[in-house]
Amino acid sequence: PKLIAVSNKVTFVNPKAPVYPRLAQGKSWNEMTVTWTSGYDIKEAVPFVEWGEKAGRQFLSPAGTLTFDRNSMCGAPARTVGWRHPGYIHTSYLKDLWPDSMYTYRLGHRLPNGTRVWSKSYSFKASPYPGQDSLQRVVIFGDMGKAEADGSNEYNNFQPGSLNTTNQIIRDLDNIDMVVHIGDICYANGYLSQWDQFTAQIEPIASTVPYMIGSGNHERDWPGTGSFYGNLDSGGECGVPAQTVFYTPAENRANFWYATDYGMFRFCIAHTEEDWRPGTEQYKFIEHCLSSVDRQKQPWLIFLAHRVLGYSSNSYYGFEGTFEEPMGREALQELWQKYKVDLAFYGHVHNYERTCPVYQSQCVVNASNHYSGPFQATTHVVVGGAGASLSDFITSKIQWSHFRDFDHGFGKLTAFNHSSLLFEYKKSRDGNVYDHFTISRDYRDVLACSIDNCPRTSLAS
Repeated sequence: PKLIAVSNKVTFVNPKAPVYPRLAQGKSWNEMTVTWTSGYDIKEAVPFVEWGEKAGRQFLSPAGTLTFDRNSMCGAPARTVGWRHPGYIHTSYLKDLWPDSMYTYRLGHRLPNGTRVWSKSYSFKASPYPGQDSLQRVVIFGDMGKAEADGSNEYNNFQPGSLNTTNQIIRDLDNIDMVVHIGDICYANGYLSQWDQFTAQIEPIASTVPYMIGSGNHERDWPGTGSFYGNLDSGGECGVPAQTVFYTPAENRANFWYATDYGMFRFCIAHTEEDWRPGTEQYKFIEHCLSSVDRQKQPWLIFLAHRVLGYSSNSYYGFEGTFEEPMGREALQELWQKYKVDLAFYGHVHNYERTCPVYQSQCVVNASNHYSGPFQATTHVVVGGAGASLSDFITSKIQWSHFRDFDHGFGKLTAFNHSSLLFEYKKSRDGNVYDHFTISRDYRDVLACSIDNCPRTSLAS
């Protein structure tokens, strides 16, 4: 045990004790998952969660235990100098939650001698019923990473904005209901101990609101392992730590694409490190996710992915002449238009950019700070500036590019009701709003036709 001094008293701290709880939406709306890390193999101690409504009856729920070994890694440094045993990752499912109710929980391990090791107590608010009309607020960003809270530095100092972003979200946590981190999670790049550093950094957030993630190139990509891109960006991790350390309600967590509902929102989270083109398993998932939502109950349909499958005037996309990930919008723009996707969010590019409502590279309507009436086209937003070193824009102005910012920041969606949605872009350095727009739309507006999203022929024709 580690010996520390607290308030002039000597206290022994169990180095295997549970740490870094992470909440996530379960596969059903009234289920919350709790994932945490400890030093206890299931042969050494039985993991569980004690939880219940605040000041109410407490329940015990069992937890499953996963880990991975060096042979699960695909290459160096994850298999060599970067390897460190991740400990044991436990996940428990808290079910049959009452909408919007406050719950408390703490993590426990029962040792063979009957004693119990406990974490401190935490709390969370259960999700609203799908379609429920209430105030609902979701923060979205990509590419945050971690940094040294003590002011020291690490080699390369690649994520200089990450602590500012983390701290701004913590300061505003009372006004946030969920966080979606769309890829490039911690930039461990094969140095496994940095996953613990990252989960410690986000613990005040992830222990209180659902922290949903997508997968990026720095989690998944490695040559010869089935990733869509055969580069070295994961440092040999090939997705294993990300899909083990964090829970996602995916049918196959290794694929990393999934749908999640929060009140009036439907989020369709794609995985750009796997093939998304027509005919693939992921394309079928994306179409099903977009087509299966009841827009009367969940009017706000959001598409998210790590790489930019829509529009970006970032310099390297501009030099390629694509202004997107090649084969991105060509494969998916018909789906976004057909199913009237309100907003599409991306990371990967380390800056902020908002387009006009755009279809086939043309502004369907002029960019504005307020949109009303029937859906016209999807607005695409790059929010990849949460922490990593910033990416340059091309110097020329692009017709569909409405607002750019070369700075660290993140996005926030606020649904006031079924007809009113607010998006805000906030800088990480001060938490102030630097870009925003609203959408006002009734259900009859959702049903109305626009370009390529209603039948092109009818009996009358």
